[in-house]
Amino acid sequence: MRRHTGPDDWWEANRAMWDERVALHTVSDFYDQDGFRRARDVLRDFEVAEVGDVTGRSLLHLQCHFGQDTLSWAHRGAARVVGLDFSEPAIDTARELAAELGYGPDRAAFVAADVYDAAEAVPDTAYDIVYTGIGALNWLPDLERWADTAACLVAPGGFLYLAEFHPLCDALDDETGSRLVHDYFSREAWVDETPGTYTDFGAPTVHNRSVEWQHPLGEVVSALAGAGLRIDFLHEHDMTMFQRFAALRRDDDGYRRFPGDRSRVPLMYSLKASRTR
Repeated sequence: MRRHTGPDDWWEANRAMWDERVALHTVSDFYDQDGFRRARDVLRDFEVAEVGDVTGRSLLHLQCHFGQDTLSWAHRGAARVVGLDFSEPAIDTARELAAELGYGPDRAAFVAADVYDAAEAVPDTAYDIVYTGIGALNWLPDLERWADTAACLVAPGGFLYLAEFHPLCDALDDETGSRLVHDYFSREAWVDETPGTYTDFGAPTVHNRSVEWQHPLGEVVSALAGAGLRIDFLHEHDMTMFQRFAALRRDDDGYRRFPGDRSRVPLMYSLKASRTR
């Protein structure tokens, strides 16, 4: 498998960008922290259905940002959740939020570390569920290393669950989502310097340089299988959470889809991969 290429300072650039945006995200309507404090659950319905009952189980959330999804699993009954993210401001915010909701470190712990160092950084050797996704893999240049790290943290009989934006979207035109205009198999880094953030495109920001990579679906599946996990399912979804293309329409369930009179393409995917021994 050919390695992805990119600038040497990709990690430093991405961390500076995310560190700055934590404060913007926590006060945004998009994340609605006050609403989360009341509902304590922001998980998507398909994730809840596919992961199943988490009561009494341990769960590790890789690339957790400031912990809303992580704490949602605790609210749903997970015995212990651990969130990991490379942004220290994000982890500080997650710890404060957990304390506000009454979760001590024994129930909800948060660790500031790079995802590739997760095996050495998290407090437990393995977890019943390793959970990740929703805009996470695009920040990683080496998916095989990620898969090896995640797989080693899945306890025997446990599983990894991933929900992510479909990589086909990165090859389509932004307006209609109907024309192939980019290379689906590109290994080149995408370097962007657009100010603002997805919660506020007009926000004044200083650290605007970011580096991302696209990972074809076959690369994701092969990396996890190569790490020793058994693929239980791979589901492709016709909806997404954002206005990824101008042609999308928001349905009553809150997801965005293409109008019913046009051909559909997958906008998100989810998979479950188990450790059988």
